[in-house]
Amino acid sequence: MSQTHLEYKDRVNLGSYYTPPKIVQLAWELIEPYVDSQTTIIDTACGYGDFLIDYGQAATIGCDIDEDAIEMARKNTDKVLFFRTNSLHNISREKLEIPQQSTKLIVVGNPPYNDKTSLIRHKIKQVDFEVDEDIGSRDLGISFLRSYNKLAADFVCVLHPLSYLIKPTNFRHLKEFTANYKLIDGILISSGEFPESAKHTPFPIIIAFYQRDNKGMEYNYIRSFPFRIGDGLHFCLSDFDYITNYIRKYPSKQHQPVPGDSLFFWTIRDINALKRNRTFVQNYSSNTIVLDKTKLDYYAYVDVFKRNLYRLPFYFGNCDVPIDDALFKQYKHCFISDAIRHHPFLEKHFQINPITEKVVESKIDMYFRELLGKYHQCNTVSYDSKSSF
Repeated sequence: MSQTHLEYKDRVNLGSYYTPPKIVQLAWELIEPYVDSQTTIIDTACGYGDFLIDYGQAATIGCDIDEDAIEMARKNTDKVLFFRTNSLHNISREKLEIPQQSTKLIVVGNPPYNDKTSLIRHKIKQVDFEVDEDIGSRDLGISFLRSYNKLAADFVCVLHPLSYLIKPTNFRHLKEFTANYKLIDGILISSGEFPESAKHTPFPIIIAFYQRDNKGMEYNYIRSFPFRIGDGLHFCLSDFDYITNYIRKYPSKQHQPVPGDSLFFWTIRDINALKRNRTFVQNYSSNTIVLDKTKLDYYAYVDVFKRNLYRLPFYFGNCDVPIDDALFKQYKHCFISDAIRHHPFLEKHFQINPITEKVVESKIDMYFRELLGKYHQCNTVSYDSKSSF
């Protein structure tokens, strides 16, 4: 059920969003084979308790900081132990009343992920509840993952942004968790599946299934991990080379503008940021990169890539811009021609023979179809049955 008792600003700050039943079902399809009569299931940010299903486990526990949500959850079932608490403060198995006789603890749910530094909805963000110092983070979702490690859960099956895993900086922030858990399955869905959060650019969410493992996992493991994307297909980061291996994506204090002789490009964070932001700009600011002109053709590539983002499915949203360098060099003049057509001031920086617009469009289309292969225009994924995954 939708969390209708909360106003919009409260949903943002508590990270309380209704999870569609088909997504709850997908999570349970992952954990069901591991549930037995000695298992405790717990959702430490349970809302109305949608994830707390009875599959014959010994105990089921639901916790939430929202008292109204807990009262509503109690009305929906009498087979769950519910109580109101801040699950990120004074964390312990005793506090959460996890039975000592349980031989297996499984965490399930859709915990809040609210990056306090994100510009999206930043004007109404005000997270003011206590979080234990050793799990504190600018993002509540990372704090929740760290909390599961403190509980020493045997399995964790929760939804969180894919960016936690695929962005190296975020992955490092999870070191307490990734040192003790290994991703054993992961299904990618779009944030657009959540009607209450679909007002902004959709981003990839993973239904992540982790197993406790004292060997943990390194970032290279994630780079090679086959994330499920439906219809028997998988998405793997290592299928591509990325533009970050060729150019700088962020401003650098070591590269300052030379008056009258510099070119500028907007910061390149990831593909979703590229959707929102400009590419080439003519004025310097704290958000612009002073270009290395020997790399100008690669920035032209990113400019053209932005106009072709419609070709990419949602799960590329938090990735770097992919590139096939050898293939790009075959079509480079077409990319440069297209960049000049949209930014005429670039013409004096390139020396190329004129190419007709029709040829440019055809060659660029060929490039992207070859680059993306099976991922090209894969915009529709079915989540309704086990056979899809």
